[in-house]
Amino acid sequence: MFGRRKKNSSAEDAVDAAGEAEQVVDSADADAEGEPERVRLEPEPRPDGPWDASEVREPGEGRVDLGGLFVPGVEGMELRVEVAGDAIVAATVVLQDSAVQLQAFAAPKKEGIWGEVREEIATGITQQGGVIDEVEGSLGWELRAQVPVQLPDGTGGFQVVRFIGVDGPRWFLRGVISGQGAVQPQAAGLLEQIFRDTVVVRGEGPMAPRDPIVLKLPDDAQMVAEGTTQASDESSRFSGGMGQLQRGPEITEVR
Repeated sequence: MFGRRKKNSSAEDAVDAAGEAEQVVDSADADAEGEPERVRLEPEPRPDGPWDASEVREPGEGRVDLGGLFVPGVEGMELRVEVAGDAIVAATVVLQDSAVQLQAFAAPKKEGIWGEVREEIATGITQQGGVIDEVEGSLGWELRAQVPVQLPDGTGGFQVVRFIGVDGPRWFLRGVISGQGAVQPQAAGLLEQIFRDTVVVRGEGPMAPRDPIVLKLPDDAQMVAEGTTQASDESSRFSGGMGQLQRGPEITEVR
């Protein structure tokens, strides 16, 4: 099913806050004078994925076709899409009490941008009073963050999230893990595998670095009116089945 949810979870707020922080840092970088140019390295090999469309013979086999991304289907998962303006720019896989947001961006042909993006995210979150720990995990270097958020009762708190990323040929795939998979990274094995097995379709058209790769709804997606709640969803916002689509919170463009 395809529906629209209100933006009411601290995990979603944490992801949005991090995205806004990246935009602020980008603007500051553009205004800085005399700043030394960053050295960008070529993308590392990806023997275990994520995959480029040219590397997979049948990308739609066992995956949900979202146009710019083919997302693996897993038993019991819920798939939500998120928009910027009129464009769908991210997909979130929810599995039990964890979630991973997937978002792909254009990147230079021979330069990886994850190191630079990681630095910007870290700077933005620490400027907000958050805490960042950069560690080398199963997917390479990642950020484990405590992001300041406003709790439902109006008080301040922190949301634990993990930022993961992989550079590919002319694209960059970012994942944001929240829920139990962020609090206990050892519990995120299946979400990490979904990230690894995702296929990115960059396309051949010209795109500026960091432009989001736009997604689309599957042909068989069904719209659910705003405020409609299925009986199976009443017990937990993480409940749902494979192939179930919901529209996520409307967000500003993440840069």
